[in-house]
Amino acid sequence: MPIIKPVRGKEPQIPEDCFVAENATIVGEVTMGTECSVWFNAVIRGDVHFIKMGNKVNVQDGAVIHATYQKSPTTIGNNVSIGHNAIVHGCTIHDNVLVGMGSIIMDDCIIESNTIIAAGAVVTKNTHVKSGSIYAGVPAKKVKDISPELTSGEVDRIANNYVKYASWFKE
Repeated sequence: MPIIKPVRGKEPQIPEDCFVAENATIVGEVTMGTECSVWFNAVIRGDVHFIKMGNKVNVQDGAVIHATYQKSPTTIGNNVSIGHNAIVHGCTIHDNVLVGMGSIIMDDCIIESNTIIAAGAVVTKNTHVKSGSIYAGVPAKKVKDISPELTSGEVDRIANNYVKYASWFKE
């Protein structure tokens, strides 16, 4: 059974069509959209500020989503994939974004739509990633523009696959 609990009077809001793995943790002021999935050992901690997720967001195994106390909430748009062991902290991620495995997005960053944050990238505090970019490295920098083929071939494909994968656990 997943750990889903209120903190300071704020309780996670999770639609019935979402999948939450039995060892995931979701606490505090967390609001999820429809068709979301939170995978094994993922932690979404809305204890110090709110976390708002759009529709069709997948938080893959071991990922952590948190915020900064009274300063930086975390807002995630629609059709977003948060890769295995990624850390998303006190930032804004718009729609159609792929956050690669093991990457870190720090406080007060803005990740615009149709963007890929490469595996292992570290997006440092206050970075503004423009729409249509691929960012990689430590610290993360723009490495190229994203093509429409890559958007549909990776960003959309992964988000759609995770809706499918979640359905396997509901059978």
